[in-house]
Amino acid sequence: MTTQRTPVERVPTLVLAAPALVALVLAAGLGGAVSAYAVGDPGVVIRWLVPLSTWVAMLGACGTIGFVLAGAFLMPETTRTHRRATSGRLGAISAGVWAAGLVAGLISGFADVSGLRPTDARYWTQFFGLAWELAPTRMAIISLLLVVAILLALLQTHGKTAQAWCFVLGLLALMPTALAGHSAVSRDHMSSINALAVHLVAVTTWVGGLLALVVLRHTLIPHLGVTARRFSTVAAWSYAALGLSGLLAAWFNLGSVSDLGSGYGVMLVVKLAAFALLGVAGWRHRRSTLAALDRQPGDGAAFARLALGELVLMGVAIGTAVALVRTPPPAIGSLAPDPTTVYALTGYSDPGPPPANAWLVTWYPDWLWIGVAAVAIGVYARWVLRLRARGDSWPMWQLLCWVVGWLVFVYSMCGAPGVYGRILFSWHMIMHMTVAMIVPLLLVPAAPITLALRALPARKDATRGPREFILAVVHSRYLRIFANPIVAAVMFFFSLATFYFTPLFYYALVTHTGHILMTVHFLLSGYLFAWVLVGTDPGPVKWSPLILLVVLFATISFHAFLGVIITGSNNLLAPDFFARLGLPWMTDPLADQHVGGAIAWGVGEAPTLVLSLMVALQWLRQDDRETHRTDRQAERDHDADLTAYNDYLAGLAAVDRRRGERA
Repeated sequence: MTTQRTPVERVPTLVLAAPALVALVLAAGLGGAVSAYAVGDPGVVIRWLVPLSTWVAMLGACGTIGFVLAGAFLMPETTRTHRRATSGRLGAISAGVWAAGLVAGLISGFADVSGLRPTDARYWTQFFGLAWELAPTRMAIISLLLVVAILLALLQTHGKTAQAWCFVLGLLALMPTALAGHSAVSRDHMSSINALAVHLVAVTTWVGGLLALVVLRHTLIPHLGVTARRFSTVAAWSYAALGLSGLLAAWFNLGSVSDLGSGYGVMLVVKLAAFALLGVAGWRHRRSTLAALDRQPGDGAAFARLALGELVLMGVAIGTAVALVRTPPPAIGSLAPDPTTVYALTGYSDPGPPPANAWLVTWYPDWLWIGVAAVAIGVYARWVLRLRARGDSWPMWQLLCWVVGWLVFVYSMCGAPGVYGRILFSWHMIMHMTVAMIVPLLLVPAAPITLALRALPARKDATRGPREFILAVVHSRYLRIFANPIVAAVMFFFSLATFYFTPLFYYALVTHTGHILMTVHFLLSGYLFAWVLVGTDPGPVKWSPLILLVVLFATISFHAFLGVIITGSNNLLAPDFFARLGLPWMTDPLADQHVGGAIAWGVGEAPTLVLSLMVALQWLRQDDRETHRTDRQAERDHDADLTAYNDYLAGLAAVDRRRGERA
């Protein structure tokens, strides 16, 4: 069945772009694009090109991420293969727009910082000499390289796997924007950057996904309802992440309630109003439009009207957000600079010497990891409740292990190990050992993959939902390689040695990105090592318990040997960091390093004992199961194997007797 396209249905991109542009133009005046700078003014063209290029890049990012999201995860498979080709082609066009916006932003941004116009003879000399040295332009270059990779990939293939990878690359390409924003110079820059990063991911996924559905709605018939319902779940998660991250960012960027009267505050209020209206529109969307599409899949008019209304509000929110990038928050101007070397190197103030009760009273919230842990616990608990609601059971001890594991992780990142681990090697090693060796011992027995496969619904249209994605990862050849016990052990140990004895350790201490990557690596490598030893989740074939015990003791021996090397070394690790800190209450960083080495040596004993006991217990259970299987087989065939063996022995004895008689 065909549908008559109304004029308003033909322009979804313009409906998104027009209000965004209007909001941008109105707000840019408050953001400083109209007035000339007192010093180093690059001209009116550059002042307007900076927010306009950011606006173009944001629209391109939304389109790119939205189209590949639809192509990789939302659209059902049919014989109409042009659906995915269309989403891939539109994603490539959007990636080109995104790249063009980034290039324009890179050129105008450097002109804005340097005060030189691109027509100036000195501009390009300084650009090629300093662009990588300046954080804003360096971040733009990194984003541009990732977007170009997406563009090239989408020009080559439109498969769902390729679009899934492009979706991941698109989210990664947003991260440098968070690192280069005003949040990067906030006093609590860690929480501000994390909030902005989550905010960008949520808004581009939500806006882009809705834009893709509106553009592709006629192609999706008769599966528009199914696709829209799947996107509705993505939108609900995005809305929650957008709201929480926005409130967190506003909390850090506004000094007080009175700052709402500033230019930044007014634009923030406009953005919050658009956000609230979007929530109402989303609620109506779930209540009425999806039900109407279920009743009549070929009628996309109701969906188009509501979706286009949402796009108008999203356009206002995007335009205001772009203008906010150009407006310094009031809180930044009200903060007195911290002149200490600790702040210059880490971005955090000196917490002072650890008190005797530091384990109990020291706390600094890292909202990124608190959010990750809250989502992990909430999703796991929801899956357990879903199983129980349909009459299935799930052991409560596994739920308890999962909750306690994430609580221990949050404490290691926000408590004393996380706070003092940024400036003291000994506390850093406590944090490392907790994340890499103790937390996995609690998370792995919870069997989250098994729970997910039991709780998540299976799709029957050859698309990849959460369950299908988990199955694809579990049975992939990459996991077969990394889940090899020897490979997992090598990664666990040698990555540790490589990390501490190379500049990677220094960058993890002085950069926010390095610190996050370090934490993720510690957690994943520790989880993988524990999983190949004692995990019960589906995956590659398990090795025999005897070999696993050999791998375990060999790995821990190397781990202890590394601790001994650190303890006895007279060379300071990351000397450009620890030697420069100049802490008045820590005058001997080398002695603190020796303490850290002893911790690395000693802390591994208890987890090793637990792991070895768990492997031995699984060995006993395996023997038990094999014994029971053999007994049941004997009952069924009246012990045929034993009878055959006895007959074989009797035959040998008879042969021996005959030989003796002949002799």
